[in-house]
Amino acid sequence: MYLKRHLEDVVKKASAMFGSILVTGPRQVGKTTMLREVTEGIRYVSLDDPLRLSSAVNESITFFKDFPPPVFVDEVQRAPSLFIVMKMIIDERKKKGLFYLSGSQQFRMMKNVSESLAGRIGILNMLGLSMREMSEIPFNRPFLPTEDYFIERSETYRPVDRGHLWETIQRGCLPELFMNREMDCRMFYSSYVATYIERDVRDLINIENELKFISFMTVIAGRTGTVLNLSSVANDVGISVPTAERWLSVLRASNIIYLLQPYHNNITNRTIKAPKLYFLDTGLAAYLTRWNTPDVLRDGAMAGAFFETYVISEVLKSYYNAGISDPHLYYYRDKEGNEIDLIIEENGLLHPIEIKKNSDPGKKDIRAFRIVDRLGKRGPGGIICTYDDLLSLDSSDKIIPIGMI
Repeated sequence: MYLKRHLEDVVKKASAMFGSILVTGPRQVGKTTMLREVTEGIRYVSLDDPLRLSSAVNESITFFKDFPPPVFVDEVQRAPSLFIVMKMIIDERKKKGLFYLSGSQQFRMMKNVSESLAGRIGILNMLGLSMREMSEIPFNRPFLPTEDYFIERSETYRPVDRGHLWETIQRGCLPELFMNREMDCRMFYSSYVATYIERDVRDLINIENELKFISFMTVIAGRTGTVLNLSSVANDVGISVPTAERWLSVLRASNIIYLLQPYHNNITNRTIKAPKLYFLDTGLAAYLTRWNTPDVLRDGAMAGAFFETYVISEVLKSYYNAGISDPHLYYYRDKEGNEIDLIIEENGLLHPIEIKKNSDPGKKDIRAFRIVDRLGKRGPGGIICTYDDLLSLDSSDKIIPIGMI
């Protein structure tokens, strides 16, 4: 059974605009499955095959004579020499949709893309299944707390069952776990971490102590939804701060974590400057931090952090799935204790969002929104929570059910 992904239509649109299309994202989110669906009838070649990889690396000039475009090349980061060959073919043929590419490492891949295929490639990010995709809802606009967004979203809105919500947060959003409900998620993630370290981490850095790197991942998972303090992380793991910085960059490069940057301008000199850290799959974070059942997680000390992490990842998916790879998302915290969980900057307006796992938020929860008037031009905002109905708090802000994302 194949579950339609929202990024399909964006890939088709990009293939009419660029000579090559790259879909990047974490392992196991369905990049290959989605691209094979979109490129049905087009030749497919995986660089997981050692003979094909050897040909791509050592005979890159002739590789595309054996696999002529249009062609889908999977795990393309393993043969960076192909990018310059693709540039030559695109420039010579002057056609669109010649190369469809996928990969799970951004650093090495993006370096080669920027050097070889600038202006010739459409780059799309893909994460795990969104709530919309799990519910087979076709609505694909990026989340924005405006009246016209809510009017359109209301046509397909379904209240989210709280028990199912926490099961999803604890189990995660990877397609294989969603499609096969009988699969043991702890066994799955154990294999996932081992494969990730073997295939991605070793390619990016020379790691000498795998157990210490897993300890690093676990400490980072335990800090999801918090402001990043790398010195504290390094101290807890027993590594140097430069090593922690390097390992953090690996987690970012392989799309395991997302760093939400603080909002700042020329009048925000008293704001916290460190980013907030979020795991992009709550199931992986729950596995690493040993929250092994939905009920224990929902009632545990990290429930608020996991709920916030899930909401941030869902908002991010709504932008990625619409083809927006660099949404203007921020948070705000100052030295006076004022905090706004999420600020979405769109069309010159700042939209403040508070995130609460409870179902009875009130005006007290949006007191910090007054700060936005000092930061720039304020747009409508609200509180994302587990209440079932969309309700107005005041003339600008609403109580927003999580299912409205």
